[in-house]
Amino acid sequence: MTAAALSAAQAGLLSCETCGLLARPITRTEPGHCPRCGAVLEWRRHHSIQFTWALVIAAAICYIPANVLPVLVTNAFGKPDPDTIISGVIFLYTSGSWPLALIVLIASVMVPLGKLAALAYLLISVQRGSATSNKERTRLYRLVELIGRWSMLDVFVDTFTVALVQLQPLMWVDPGPGVLFFAAVVVLTMIAAETFDPRLIWDAGAAPGESR
Repeated sequence: MTAAALSAAQAGLLSCETCGLLARPITRTEPGHCPRCGAVLEWRRHHSIQFTWALVIAAAICYIPANVLPVLVTNAFGKPDPDTIISGVIFLYTSGSWPLALIVLIASVMVPLGKLAALAYLLISVQRGSATSNKERTRLYRLVELIGRWSMLDVFVDTFTVALVQLQPLMWVDPGPGVLFFAAVVVLTMIAAETFDPRLIWDAGAAPGESR
């Protein structure tokens, strides 16, 4: 094996998940702490696949009521008018605000679904021991990790709307139950991305006995 193909694990090195420093562990069983930031070193996160699968499944379950239940309830003269995410997108589109409708559709419907699909793909490929497209899968994981924090658009919009539109008793706005499920989807997928260990992507290509 050439030096270029030698992995860190095969060289007896371990990367710190906090600062990224490539360090030499004290022993195989007790890697110790990072010499730069002091974080605990781990060969691999314990039960990473099991925890990530549990969070992805929970997020997928919450995704259904997040899109079916109303996220906003407008009360005008005592008459409630609930709106789901999709109905809000349709209203924005028909009223001429198609750029805003497109943003809401992408951020609130397509991005959470894409994150779930991406995490499921990464988990399945790792469990099957796939040794191909490692760089692409790593980039996909980094993308999921990056966009996770920008998926709260609906929650932010609902919060501002509820705070601004309070003209009781003529008109007021209340958050719907779908907001809680939508927030749960975002939080669960963010935690799932954190519990997944991207180093598992490269283990399939390691020599027998080298992956940990």
